[in-house]
Amino acid sequence: MAAWKAARLDEIGEVTDGRVPWRPVRAHFGIASFGINAFLGKQAGDRLINEHDEADDGHEELYLVQSGHARFELDGETLDAPAGTLVFVPAGVKRTAFAEEAGTTVVVTGGAPGQAYEASGWEVWAPFHSQYQAGEYAQLADRLDTALADDPPYATVHYNAACVYSLAGRKEQALAHLRRGIELSDRVLEYARDDSDLDAIRDEPGFAELVG
Repeated sequence: MAAWKAARLDEIGEVTDGRVPWRPVRAHFGIASFGINAFLGKQAGDRLINEHDEADDGHEELYLVQSGHARFELDGETLDAPAGTLVFVPAGVKRTAFAEEAGTTVVVTGGAPGQAYEASGWEVWAPFHSQYQAGEYAQLADRLDTALADDPPYATVHYNAACVYSLAGRKEQALAHLRRGIELSDRVLEYARDDSDLDAIRDEPGFAELVG
């Protein structure tokens, strides 16, 4: 069996976090050494890249305008970026981008200098983001019961699930997913210590055993 894989971008299923749509390239191929995704601007004026600065993660990112025409805003400066343009943005620079033409696609890859890449599974979490933002915790918890049944190997996904279950008053499930998140990454301990989403389980004996 061949070890290599191939796909056209339009063969990779589209997902969205309720703000911008994209094609999860990394997850599609099962890439474990770097992050890469393709973001879509279906109509002129659509936001392609949510505004962020990567200051927390320390990631530097490279953007390739694969098709169409984009406009980047980088720390208040505007960059015109037709198809074929490469834009390198280090951590700490506030960035966003918009489609100047319908059918614009931007491919993004990135990682933290000097650190081994760790997949967060944010592609898995993205479909739930808008419901979490809306405060629909009980309904979202019901969805997660099914969506996480196959135990995705992503610490951040389990941590976010712990937060949702905590907010929904489902303490046992919250502690179970917090435990799984910690098993996958020690960074979850840092998140858990001061996150108000976990206040409902903070006094549980199991929480102290996990977090200290």
